[in-house]
Amino acid sequence: MTLRLLAVHAHPDDESSKGSGTYAYYRSRGARVMVVSCTGGERGSILNAGLAERLPAERDLPGLRRIEMARAREILDVEHRWLGYADSGMPDDGEPLPHDAFAAIPLESSAEPLVKIIREYRPHVLVTYDENGGYPHPDHIRTHEISIFAREAAADPARYPDAGEGWHVPKLYYDRIFNPTRIGAVYDHAVEHDPENPFVAQLAEMRQWMSAGRPRPDVATTHIQVGDFLETRDAALRAHASQVEPDTTFFFWPNDLQRAAWPFEDFQLIDSLVETELPESDLFAGIVDDEAAAAPSKDNS
Repeated sequence: MTLRLLAVHAHPDDESSKGSGTYAYYRSRGARVMVVSCTGGERGSILNAGLAERLPAERDLPGLRRIEMARAREILDVEHRWLGYADSGMPDDGEPLPHDAFAAIPLESSAEPLVKIIREYRPHVLVTYDENGGYPHPDHIRTHEISIFAREAAADPARYPDAGEGWHVPKLYYDRIFNPTRIGAVYDHAVEHDPENPFVAQLAEMRQWMSAGRPRPDVATTHIQVGDFLETRDAALRAHASQVEPDTTFFFWPNDLQRAAWPFEDFQLIDSLVETELPESDLFAGIVDDEAAAAPSKDNS
């Protein structure tokens, strides 16, 4: 049996900053990995001041972002689908969403393409964002909503009958890669082994930010060993050159430091139709064969 992972993301580049080490790891094991980009990132900005392809970006940023996604897909060696919706942008408070925005389309309409993908691809694992979208961008929040809605709908053959035969996705996870335990572990190791590194000050700011205001508990249940795939992850993220400065320490932490301190990408198991034991070191833990998808629901949230 070939294991299948489906990762649903809001924009091109999200797949490379949120879980790409895990995707590369599972591809190395022979699993299939499919990334869905819900939007094309049309309303994004050019975030790399030194972008070599600046003129093409200024003429046609949506087109360049498709090219960048193709480059990242090739680096990660994953399958990819566009869901086909328009980026919602980040409207100011009180400003309405654009009429064609992904986040403005009713779920009953926008979910059908994702239901069809689920039923065709028949994934064993679905990875998406939490109810806050990881951060409160309208497209990230809608990505959460459409993922949960489509997983439920895909399992019911009476819903969207023209979208294929029903399929129960056995396991649902939220991305928890940016978490306080990881930041603390990397910070402590850096302070002990390289305290003069400017990166230490940035980590200290991150720790302070995560501890300010409402506490941010570490809810990760599943830790995937990605130490051998950090360079692949970085290369995929750099492929989205219009969105990422090539040496920003916000994304590109020293890989040797990460391997020593926290060589994992972290996820939270939200629901499982199969028996598993927490904490996990494998997103596919408990998946024995395709019959697992027909098992009765078991909530491990």
